[in-house]
Amino acid sequence: MGLDVIDYWIASNNATAAVPEPSTGETFLKRDNRMPRPGIVRSTPRPLTVALAAGAVALGLALTGCTAGSSVTGNDTPQKGGTLTYASGDAEPTCLDPHVGGNYPQALVSSQFLESLVSLDSDGTVIPWLADSWTVSDDGLTWEFTLRDGVSFTDGTPLDAAAVQANIAHLQDPATGSSTGYLALAKVTGTEAVSDSVVRLTLSQPDSALLESLSQPWLAIESATALERSQDENCAAPVGTGPFVVESWAKQNAITLVRNDDYTSPPADAAHEGAAYLESITWRFIPDSASRYAALQAGEVDVIDNAQPDTIAQASSSDSIVHLDAPRPGASNRIELNSGKAPFDDVAVREAFIRSTDVDAAVSSLFQGSAERSYSALSSVEPLGVSRPDLFEYDPDAAADLLDAAGWAEKDSEGYRTKDGVRLTVVFPVSTNQSIPAEQSLFEQIQATAKETGFDVQLTKLDLSSWYTALGSNAYDAVSAPYTKVGPDVLRILFDSSAIQPAPSGYFANHAQVNDPELDSLLAQANATNDADTRAALYADAQDIVLEGYYILPLYDQQNHFLLGSAVQGARALPTVSTPAFYDAWLKR
Repeated sequence: MGLDVIDYWIASNNATAAVPEPSTGETFLKRDNRMPRPGIVRSTPRPLTVALAAGAVALGLALTGCTAGSSVTGNDTPQKGGTLTYASGDAEPTCLDPHVGGNYPQALVSSQFLESLVSLDSDGTVIPWLADSWTVSDDGLTWEFTLRDGVSFTDGTPLDAAAVQANIAHLQDPATGSSTGYLALAKVTGTEAVSDSVVRLTLSQPDSALLESLSQPWLAIESATALERSQDENCAAPVGTGPFVVESWAKQNAITLVRNDDYTSPPADAAHEGAAYLESITWRFIPDSASRYAALQAGEVDVIDNAQPDTIAQASSSDSIVHLDAPRPGASNRIELNSGKAPFDDVAVREAFIRSTDVDAAVSSLFQGSAERSYSALSSVEPLGVSRPDLFEYDPDAAADLLDAAGWAEKDSEGYRTKDGVRLTVVFPVSTNQSIPAEQSLFEQIQATAKETGFDVQLTKLDLSSWYTALGSNAYDAVSAPYTKVGPDVLRILFDSSAIQPAPSGYFANHAQVNDPELDSLLAQANATNDADTRAALYADAQDIVLEGYYILPLYDQQNHFLLGSAVQGARALPTVSTPAFYDAWLKR
């Protein structure tokens, strides 16, 4: 739902391919499997909803009789050809190269033409993609990736070790303006081409999240030759190894993607080999939700994203539209409280604000069953997430007691709390580009219930540029800023004290401005260990600090809702960051 906070910061079924067994010395990280994983249909599915959190289950035509865990793949033979029309409600990217900045709209479209070294399967296991295998040294400081044979970029240049080196250099170059990729590769200090097919990465410290990071579209591998072009040229048409190629981009209208007939590099969990079934994809931008849905109903488009709660409710009565619910991994959608200055530098005031907000009632009334309340810093698709509903109960009486004890006992003529003559004010800038109408209404309900306790919540709706200016100038007390990253290491990106400082792109992630040495130590240890039990325990302790410190108010998962017309077969959401994938898709017309 909406953009990631990093967006435009700079701009002011059938057979599954076999997965190779790990050979001696290779490390294939597998996440704890205690919670429902991406690709699993929810045990209590919503009407006409398949919950593929980042799913590997292909979508077929009908959901009638679908039960938990069942596939909805059609039995028909895939048909080749045709143009799929996709309508996006997310903002149109300013650059199609996800190395530049690194936002979700870029990931949505670039997943069709760029590929990563590794991917994830539906259980969260790291699987081969452009890298066939990988090894890690005992000290965790040296990684070697063996690349897939016979793969070429669509400009004809080969995928080799030098190309991977060029991509890492591009991501780490401050002039690129990368945020997501730059932060993910922070520990990579050197690269070496051991041979044409083997690239070695040297790290300053062990990084248990490296493979998860490399699976993300913001670190996808591009042609080294294409990267030598100007940034404007590369932004207009990045060159990858993927099943589709950027043919043209008519800005403020559509991107045209055409099939790569020489495609040879599907991920290990793809449903077929060879070229894509679709001949082309037209990637349109239709900002208005009602217009997108009307276009889907009329058959003018085949897939829409950013489906809103009212639209999802309407679609539930249709027998020709499939709802793909694919919440993003990483962090939950949350309100971050700026602990770096008054009034939220006082933990009692932070807790009082949280106890003043009736989020449960707002989510229930506004999202019409399309979102579930979160009590965690992490998405529900992250198995290491810690949920603490006890910390986020609506309790205005407790909030009032906390404010009294913190010295905010007096009230002014309008009923707002004061201390030393200063009103208890919460400046809350809202990005109209990132928060959908239902979410903006939720913020207004939070404003209303917090007022009853004496908080003056000043909601200001801003365009993206002005919103970033407010964050960059520290002119906020509360903010909702979504962030997508595979795995629990997103906690380090969001809450380590070093993340108060900006990356070269100008983006900083720690909007709660948490500065806690104990938390920093826990996050560093968790990032450095490959022991699953130790890692889980460290991340649990880290989350307890964040949640018990009342630095954030969790709301719900970052939402990805796609609606697909009945002609679309075989589409899925990738098990990485829940972007749609149309390599296996075909049209039943």
